[in-house]
Amino acid sequence: MSALPAPPAAEHRQRLLDAMSQVVARKGYAETTIADVAAEARVSKRTFYEHFGNKAACLIALYLAASDQALAALRAAIDPARDWHEQVEDAVQAYLSTLACNPPLVRTLVLEILHLGAEGLKVRRRINQDIARFIVDVVRPRLPDCDRPPALLETMAVAIVGGIDELIVQAIEDDRVEHLAELTRPAAHFVRAVIDGTLGACG
Repeated sequence: MSALPAPPAAEHRQRLLDAMSQVVARKGYAETTIADVAAEARVSKRTFYEHFGNKAACLIALYLAASDQALAALRAAIDPARDWHEQVEDAVQAYLSTLACNPPLVRTLVLEILHLGAEGLKVRRRINQDIARFIVDVVRPRLPDCDRPPALLETMAVAIVGGIDELIVQAIEDDRVEHLAELTRPAAHFVRAVIDGTLGACG
């Protein structure tokens, strides 16, 4: 009888990411070992090192994958042909609902990524800047002509992302991640207020 085929590399990688999420949620990043992650994923430590150079690289890959999924939900909720005012609530709800689908993962990523120090802050800033650029891309076509709108809008977009991030952190502290979608209305109101104020300053 022939041996069963080995799982493809992509499956091993996903199992390791899932395992990292589960183990860190239980033990915290500092107490998690590569052996823990490999055992949870039912692979060898050698297989772990075929995909990730170290524990931090695995956590960063998990952070990027989850963030990309949330940003994809945000992009899918926006129709460039429609006015952004009419869509901001749907977009914010799609983003928050995607995060709320996996509370342990959100807690792991938002809190544990900071254990990586400068490296964690760098990847966190990269994702926040991606979301801020998306906001700018949606709003910029409606920007009135003035001397300073692009830089001002980019700054305000970063402020929007930071404000919503703080709401997410508060939900984690209150153990209400699964209810993140309930923040849709206040978060959407905040987005409209900041952008309308920015556009008004350039009018």
